[in-house]
Amino acid sequence: MKLATVKIAGRQSWGIVTEEAFVDVGAALTARYADLRTAIAGGLAGVAEAEAGAQAYPLAEVEWLPVLPNPPKILCVGLNYETHRKETGRSEVAHPTIFARYANSQTGHLATIPVPKVSDNLDFEGELAIVIGKPGRYIPRAEALSHIAGYACYNDGSIRDYQRHTHQFTPGKNFPGTGAFGPWMMTPDEMGEIGPQAIRTRLNGEIVQEARFSDMIFDLARIVEYCSEFTELEVGDVIATGTPGGVGAKRTPPLWMRAGDVVEVEIEGLGTLRNPVAAET
Repeated sequence: MKLATVKIAGRQSWGIVTEEAFVDVGAALTARYADLRTAIAGGLAGVAEAEAGAQAYPLAEVEWLPVLPNPPKILCVGLNYETHRKETGRSEVAHPTIFARYANSQTGHLATIPVPKVSDNLDFEGELAIVIGKPGRYIPRAEALSHIAGYACYNDGSIRDYQRHTHQFTPGKNFPGTGAFGPWMMTPDEMGEIGPQAIRTRLNGEIVQEARFSDMIFDLARIVEYCSEFTELEVGDVIATGTPGGVGAKRTPPLWMRAGDVVEVEIEGLGTLRNPVAAET
């Protein structure tokens, strides 16, 4: 199943995405689930069955929101592909590098990513995001994948000069509207085993990043295991699992996203997240 959160007919809802339509399961199950996050907490019970009787809308009529607008936490893994580690000059490490995003820094598919007034160092970072579907603390590696409810495309848009102001990444990773998340999440039964799929970032149609998930330094099981050691993972938590090499900051000259650009993150078998770029107003 592909599941998304959208605005439709002047209200927010969630539902199933098909090839041609958004099926408003949220409206059909409103007495049972308040939003997609609570549906995930309920194990998505009744969601597939509700599809047949729910109203469908053409995809062109929906406004895409972040897959989960209200995640309890957004954790991001840095330097998780060897190509990216090498281009940054960072040393090898024994544990994942983790930083956090705020929910209000996110935006949806087709929404504008703003170039902030205070910087022109807006960079792209195409990533695979995982959505936690079962809470846990000290989750063993062998059980880690069973805690994942779905997979989605993510663009961890970064304001590089603010990221480098100190040793902490937080400011450069939390400008409003820079973390694109969507269009949908795909459940594990449809996504299949993670590893062979390719991830690509395109800027104005040109591939600027490309890798396979098998190239990750820390795989998904290790990431879930590690994150659950220092925090309790909750239903609806989002973990962005790292970006491949090729980021704009490490090119000569740097390749920043500018007003008028279009950036896309494509994951084989999952979908494409597309966002225009514009100056902040």
